[in-house]
Amino acid sequence: MEFPFKRVSEAAYLSTEKSDKYRAILRFFYIQHERLKEFLSPEEILSHLKVSAYFSEYEMEELNNDLSSLVRWGNLRAQQESGKVKTVEEFKKRRFRYQITPYTVEFERMLIRFEQESETFGGSLEKTQFERFYQTLKKIQVSSNESSELCAQHWDDLLTYFKKITQNTSDYFAYLRSEDASEHMKSDAFLLYKDQFTLYLRDFIIALQRTSSAIQDVMISVSRTDIRNFLKKVAEHEDKVFRFEKKESEEGYLKELEETWRNVKGWFLGDKTGDSQYENVLHQTNEAIRRLTRIVQRLGERSQQLRSRKEDYLHLARWFLALPSIDEAHKLSAVAFGASHTKHLYSDHIPTDDIYLDVWEEAPMAHERMPKIREYREKTKATAMEDHQEQKERTMKEHLEKRLLEQSVIKSYRAGSEIVLEDLPVVEPFVRKLFLSWIGKAMARADYTIKTEHGDRIMVELDRTRKITLRAKDGQLQMPAVTFHYLEKEKAK
Repeated sequence: MEFPFKRVSEAAYLSTEKSDKYRAILRFFYIQHERLKEFLSPEEILSHLKVSAYFSEYEMEELNNDLSSLVRWGNLRAQQESGKVKTVEEFKKRRFRYQITPYTVEFERMLIRFEQESETFGGSLEKTQFERFYQTLKKIQVSSNESSELCAQHWDDLLTYFKKITQNTSDYFAYLRSEDASEHMKSDAFLLYKDQFTLYLRDFIIALQRTSSAIQDVMISVSRTDIRNFLKKVAEHEDKVFRFEKKESEEGYLKELEETWRNVKGWFLGDKTGDSQYENVLHQTNEAIRRLTRIVQRLGERSQQLRSRKEDYLHLARWFLALPSIDEAHKLSAVAFGASHTKHLYSDHIPTDDIYLDVWEEAPMAHERMPKIREYREKTKATAMEDHQEQKERTMKEHLEKRLLEQSVIKSYRAGSEIVLEDLPVVEPFVRKLFLSWIGKAMARADYTIKTEHGDRIMVELDRTRKITLRAKDGQLQMPAVTFHYLEKEKAK
């Protein structure tokens, strides 16, 4: 049995004493191959090389020896010219034309890509690739009646988008972890780009979370029988492609396709070996944001340490000097440096679960202190199970009444089928908090449409070009102009 990993003689031209000449010859062959010119004569090659001063002393005899070496290594194929031969002597001279081999084409293509990308990682976080991948997956889901040619096209598109997703994300995170990127992040100039970088990562996370769940739903809904029938059509199309070489059997190619689909599915859903790579990408992005936050914090602390506080202290000293009494000085000292004698009060009692309730609106809490002596033991006694049904009903009733009040207040602000914030009077604080929560939920959706706590479907229209003032009883808020459009029930469905 022949061992599959044999020596690659085609790569020998990259690391010899004459690699400079070999690479120049093969780069010319590659350029002509890309221009659909397959065969080149030694005269054409020498004429091209002579353009460079580096090959001013390069002669035909040396070129023929180099071409023979490249043919021996498998980088070129030689074909003897016989069509223009007129005498036996010309035939004995054995004039050749040369063609580049597939191995060498891939080598040169790879080298050109490396030369363009230098020594840094490339990649990017392309949020549109996930949406294209999802749309292609939807086409595969409904391709039961389509031709084998169209199925093969869908399969090629799916693999293309998947390879771009995996390659771009892995390269970009490798770039973020590289030494060059770390040095850039440690410089003070990075503070100018932190907002742009944070927005880039945040938009990618939002797009990833928005599309990945849809992709996972489609992958779960597609049955094994349907995907096997689809891959059979792909294999049938591949079998129609004419080749002289012996091709793999259709059953073997189908098995290879199923294994590829299993890997693609495992990237999003995970497999028996562990978590999905999608979760890993999400974790890497969140980790990049946390790392960015720590770096910005350290840069801010460093700039604060280097800044002189002399003028600040002189201003504070003049302020103290201008105060009329010692009592006013005590008040200023408490604000600037904190109270001289403080007591921290703590209670483990939780009065309410309402996160929007302000501190001064909470009821007082009772806290029983325990003696801090070793001999103290808390007395316990058996107690009866208390029935809190009445309290639950009272709490539920208060909650429903509060919801009805909110709904009536919101309804009073409606003008037909919309609420225009700039036309509202002074509103209650809970109304302002509710409106801001609607805007926050709408920003995370592509169609800016949400369902409210009262069961209504609304579309949030945000005009960033105009600023308005939302007036509430506890203050005023400057914000972009916002209009809430209530959708009809039929439209919502």
